[in-house]
Amino acid sequence: MHDELLTVAELALVLKVEVRFVRRLVAERRIPFTKVGKYVRFYRHDVDAFIAGGRVEPIIVSWSGGRAVA
Repeated sequence: MHDELLTVAELALVLKVEVRFVRRLVAERRIPFTKVGKYVRFYRHDVDAFIAGGRVEPIIVSWSGGRAVA
């Protein structure tokens, strides 16, 4: 299976964040990465899983007596 490798700068563009944030994700080991020599690279399928893992599903809230009841 051929999977695209992304650089730190490319991942920042995909996530629409600053490069500094991507480097922090790496330093905190919050996103899977691969070392290629001294360079850090990200497999696209790992990035997709990281994005999906951050998804928050909406909840249905009903109101009772002026208060939200989940």
